[in-house]
Amino acid sequence: MKIGNIDLGDRPVMLAPMEDVTDQSFRLICREQGADMVYTEFVSADALVRNIERSIQKMYIAPGERPAAIQIYGRDVDSMVEAARIAAAAKPDLIDINWGCPVKKIAGKGSGAGMLRNVPLLLEITRAIVQAVDVPVTVKTRLGWDHDHKIIVDLAEQLQDCGIAALTIHGRTRSQVYTGEADWTLIGEVKNNPRMTIPIIGNGDVTTPERLKECFDRYGVDGVMVGRASIGAPWIFREMKQYLLTGEKPTISTAEKMALVRRQIDESIDRIDEYRGILHIRRHLAATPLFKGIRNFRPTRIAMLQADTREQLDAILDHIENDILPNIDNQSEGIDDETTID
Repeated sequence: MKIGNIDLGDRPVMLAPMEDVTDQSFRLICREQGADMVYTEFVSADALVRNIERSIQKMYIAPGERPAAIQIYGRDVDSMVEAARIAAAAKPDLIDINWGCPVKKIAGKGSGAGMLRNVPLLLEITRAIVQAVDVPVTVKTRLGWDHDHKIIVDLAEQLQDCGIAALTIHGRTRSQVYTGEADWTLIGEVKNNPRMTIPIIGNGDVTTPERLKECFDRYGVDGVMVGRASIGAPWIFREMKQYLLTGEKPTISTAEKMALVRRQIDESIDRIDEYRGILHIRRHLAATPLFKGIRNFRPTRIAMLQADTREQLDAILDHIENDILPNIDNQSEGIDDETTID
């Protein structure tokens, strides 16, 4: 699959843009684990225009991340075009427009998926950005605003006419947010529309290597974007890529996974500071499947998520690694795959 001049190879698997998740450290780790392309956290156009430092920092791309995209969101032509120019100056491999975020504070104000209620403006902004920058422009969006307005088949053609280089579709409406199951049938319909010539990337509920392969095989998409399943589990890309190539999943030891978790913690603290770095990483610690199925783990989990110093967190992780997990790879007594940590 190619986006502009960027060749991502056959059946690429990409890390989705996620606020407070896809920071530089996580993107680098996911690339090392096999992600073919990564996306920044989404960046507010208004914040870029106002030169807000935190938003400017989100756009820094390290050499090891590439190919990497900067995703922007906003709701008016002038600020979005100016933000796109600012983003282009940061030298991403492409710029992605967020027409899909369902979060109320964004969609409710007309940005993200909120723009699905104003398609003429959505298209005007998209066309203006394509014309304003000299890097490939892509779009990530949803099926429509709600069940009665699933407009993606027609919208995809209109976006292609605006000059975008690829389209990512999340298989839910804005009203669904992240509830229910992602509907890939419309994603497949867009891909199999003979009038569509740009790459179509599918997104939504791809949580296992088996489901990944099914999405490629059944719906014919050019690429798949993985989001929530990667939180606390960057090794999922390694599992997925090997499964696509060989039909088998790699054996990744608990020690390797713990090392990646610890690396994320250390790099988060080093990038921000101890207190805020730990707050930032808690989302990964809460979501990681590494501790799933461990009986009576809840008190340890609570302590881990309440730790607010590196020393406290290291001590808890040492306890987990040395006293709880030694035999987890062998499915020892005390591990029950049917139970969860909650």
